[in-house]
Amino acid sequence: MPQPIDLYYWPTPNGWKISIFLEEAGLPYNVVPVDIGAGDQFDEGFLRISPNNKMPAIVDPEGPDGESTSLFESGAILIYLSEKTGRFLPEAPRERYEALQWLMFQMGHVGPMLGQAHHFRGYAPEKIPYAVDRYTNEAARLYGVMDRHLSGRDYFVGGYSIVDMAIYPWLVSYEKQGQDITDFPDLARWFEDVGSRPAVRRGLEVGAELRRPVEDLDEASRNRLFGVR
Repeated sequence: MPQPIDLYYWPTPNGWKISIFLEEAGLPYNVVPVDIGAGDQFDEGFLRISPNNKMPAIVDPEGPDGESTSLFESGAILIYLSEKTGRFLPEAPRERYEALQWLMFQMGHVGPMLGQAHHFRGYAPEKIPYAVDRYTNEAARLYGVMDRHLSGRDYFVGGYSIVDMAIYPWLVSYEKQGQDITDFPDLARWFEDVGSRPAVRRGLEVGAELRRPVEDLDEASRNRLFGVR
């Protein structure tokens, strides 16, 4: 019986990527909450695991050499877990690199740009029209890129993979990003299919009781959450 992986986590899109994988793979894990509103991400113990003070991160007591290993950055964690389990990442070089390029697309574009759209549309203390338009339009462009790629495809790369696990959580709040997913029919089909997977639903429920509306946070918590130091 494998030892449980410690998942340093808060219920956000990046956290969901890893909880979805762990549920899909059936790996045992312990959730270690990192309350990003309370400032847990700045604790010295966590910084030794994740020096960029971001979650998720993992500690696997059974690393590649049999010793404990820690990782931060959700994309790196997904690759690691795929290689550990031999699942959800193609083995053939051509398909593998195709998957990695789409994973980098998520890390470099989908997450940052959709996150900014969400922030400036809903969380920013003042509405800045330029920023709202800039990131809403960029979100729409990225939705179009994904929609065109999924034409005639069930998943982003061959079968269901870490690419789908990485992208799906960022689309859960599409309305808050100013998007109507029905404007992107192939993406909408994929979104419904992935969202119907039992492991995906379980992954999204991990730590659901921890979530609280940003409107309920005091000024100090908002500053910690949005990086004011």
